[in-house]
Amino acid sequence: MLNYTIYRHNTADTWVTFVHGAGGSSSVWFKQLRAFKQHFNVLLLDLRGHGESKPDFDDTIIDAYTFDSLTNDIIEVIDFEKIEKSHFVGISLGTILIRNIAEKFPDRVQSMVLGGAVMNLNFRWKILMGVGKTFKSVVPHLWLYRMFFFAIMPYSNHKESRSILIKEAQKLYQNEFLRWFKLSSEVNPLLSFFRNKEVKIPTLYVMGGEDYLFLPAVKKLVQKSASASLLLIEHCGHVVNVEESQIFNNMVIGYVSDSH
Repeated sequence: MLNYTIYRHNTADTWVTFVHGAGGSSSVWFKQLRAFKQHFNVLLLDLRGHGESKPDFDDTIIDAYTFDSLTNDIIEVIDFEKIEKSHFVGISLGTILIRNIAEKFPDRVQSMVLGGAVMNLNFRWKILMGVGKTFKSVVPHLWLYRMFFFAIMPYSNHKESRSILIKEAQKLYQNEFLRWFKLSSEVNPLLSFFRNKEVKIPTLYVMGGEDYLFLPAVKKLVQKSASASLLLIEHCGHVVNVEESQIFNNMVIGYVSDSH
């Protein structure tokens, strides 16, 4: 089972589950924990191979990861803790997993908050993936992570986010990186399916105005969705919960409180 931590509220029965992105861990929510646990029961988890959720199977099985298997990892935890329904808050690739939970287990999801949401991969991203594919077997994975992080978060005000993610990525094994890289390079069919099928679950997208790789697709998606809304934070990059934590916390706590 995934490594996870629970913070129980004395009186509230509402749950918020945080899902981090590739290369991160539950520690990327350090600016959220204090505020959220004052209002809700909180579940923090480390995705497979990240943080303290170290793989315990044969490292040669590179094909073992699918979005469904990673989704089931999360459901296993909330089942074990007998959490019937939760609000889900995600960042970056974690937003794909939350959207997949909403597809496979809609009765478990009260609302979705998708920060730095990945809903389409544009031409620039495909170039990045092509470079990564070319060099993934010949250079240390941390070099590739640095390249990705600088491409996604290029400005000086993104420095804290880059530093946090690079620090977390240093803890990943090379084989673990290869599994996640393969997964992210095959995500387009799933994202296409998500864009063309709306779920009737309240959804808040929280995007930085400088998240140029992923913002355009989210804007289009929200325009044609009856159940989704967009919180756009100007002068902010991809990792909105770190760069503008106060705005993120205030708006998301309010949204979750209203989404009962």
